[in-house]
Amino acid sequence: MRKVKKQLAHLFDATQCINCGACMVACAQTNYPDLINEMNPGWNTICNNIRQVKVEKNRPMQLLVQCQQCTDAPCVSTCPFGANYYDENCLVRNDPKKCIGCNYCIASCPYNARWSNPKTGLPSKCMGEGCLDLIKKGAQPACVTACPAGARLFGDTLDPNSDISKKVASSRTQKLLESHGTKPNFYVVVQK
Repeated sequence: MRKVKKQLAHLFDATQCINCGACMVACAQTNYPDLINEMNPGWNTICNNIRQVKVEKNRPMQLLVQCQQCTDAPCVSTCPFGANYYDENCLVRNDPKKCIGCNYCIASCPYNARWSNPKTGLPSKCMGEGCLDLIKKGAQPACVTACPAGARLFGDTLDPNSDISKKVASSRTQKLLESHGTKPNFYVVVQK
């Protein structure tokens, strides 16, 4: 059992998103500037860590999905080389020195939140190196900063005074695919 001091998580507010794509562009520019003219063929978008999903359940809705930073991440348990791990903030990370690019982690993710970098052949996901550098400096990830509608939050859900904890407490949120037992740490606001 891991000792948890922090649980960093993302929140996407589907009620505020204006579908501008600023978060996706900011992610690409911050984390993959060398791939700015490349396309992610699996998602048919620019190379970034946010995937657009259209949901037609009760009413049409767009979700912007990324790594769920699962507490029981299949990508960690399926990696035969121990390249996927949890860092000190409970973020799921990949060690490129241990990774051979087998992409088992991509196949095992029920959220389709990982993709193969076309230049390195290694799996990519949120948090990219650029955003990791930002949070080490005490800043927010690029997607949060770039969102003009305030539809994104990032922070420690174990801190009741954090903006993300307050938003989760005051809104109706859902976690995606909870039935898979991954214990995701990505919140979607579906109603205020």
